[in-house]
Amino acid sequence: MQVDVAVVGGGPAGSAAATLLARAGRSVLLIDKATFPRDKCCGDGLTTLALRLCEQLGLDPDQTSSWHPVAGAVMHSTSGWAATFQLPTGSGQFAAVVPRAELDLALLDLASAAGADVSQNSALAGIRIDGDSAVLEVDGIGEVAAGAVVAADGMWSPTRRSLGLTEEGYRGEWHAFRQYVSGVGPAAADLHVWFQADLLPGYAWSFPLPGGRANVGFGVLRGGRVPIGETGAIWSGLLERPEIREVLGEAAVPEGRHMAWPIPTRISSAVLNHGPVLFTGDAAGATDSLTGEGIGQALLTGTLAAKAILAGGPPDSIGSRYRQAVRRDLVADHRMSTAVRHLMSNAMTVDGLVRLAGSTAWTRRNFARWLFEDYPRALLATPRRWRRGALSQPGTYRP
Repeated sequence: MQVDVAVVGGGPAGSAAATLLARAGRSVLLIDKATFPRDKCCGDGLTTLALRLCEQLGLDPDQTSSWHPVAGAVMHSTSGWAATFQLPTGSGQFAAVVPRAELDLALLDLASAAGADVSQNSALAGIRIDGDSAVLEVDGIGEVAAGAVVAADGMWSPTRRSLGLTEEGYRGEWHAFRQYVSGVGPAAADLHVWFQADLLPGYAWSFPLPGGRANVGFGVLRGGRVPIGETGAIWSGLLERPEIREVLGEAAVPEGRHMAWPIPTRISSAVLNHGPVLFTGDAAGATDSLTGEGIGQALLTGTLAAKAILAGGPPDSIGSRYRQAVRRDLVADHRMSTAVRHLMSNAMTVDGLVRLAGSTAWTRRNFARWLFEDYPRALLATPRRWRRGALSQPGTYRP
């Protein structure tokens, strides 16, 4: 089998790349080892960045039954002081929560509708570089020759491993737990973030879903104050912490089992290309190093990879074009997030920052837009991105 582009992985990065490439007339094979819909361990939050990219791809929120717009965030500082950071109203959506089982299926359907050949339950068994192209060995399909490859196959990227590019012992920068909870109280209809002294620079969250449900979890920095071996004990008591139980309500109960996953946040140092292969999403360590948000970054890297391929040229030129685009659109923001994350390791500093951000209506509104990635993390440090209206763009999916 021969195609113009093979995409390994059917998550947001892979689906975005496959959709754009197929719409441009390229023959695209997208493979994934899973059968969709499949659950994906995630906080399920969509920032403004993610929403803008979903809208540009043509994703219709009505394709998902649990799409839940979010109006802002209630942030709880280490001292117990709390403030509501409201996003703009009346001009579209700036944030939403949707289970990944639904979101990823809807994005994959876009790729299929665009003309990509989507093969589920098809794992990558191996890959080799053959001149300016690649040959993939795919379970259930056999050999696939491709002029370019988009590796969107996650933190443990089989593509990266097959090419000998895996860093042994790497487990990501963050470690997170998540569980769905039902029967939550009215306070949990809002999005909540708790900064707890023992989790810093991490945090706990409750993200609202329809039907009295919520996505509840926490994330900690690997190598930080919380040994990864102790996170299970933290999780077992998380829902009973008074501040969290007060929001969830006494009737809230966990659904099924909890899940844990590593989060890679190293876009500034990751190997982004190898011959005709471009790495995207978690396979490129593209997750935001401050919040652990990765859906917007996955969609963005998948989009940038598709554009680099469509511009044409030999693999070296495509790879160079992709690296430059990633450096332009993600690296400065990554470094800013990392710098802010360092500040978030101290409880008194966190309390002061939350109080400062919540001091006026203007600071609350603009901090919310910065937090939800409507403003680039490093906007002030990158004048090339300044433009009229940069701080007053309307939201997405406007009526």
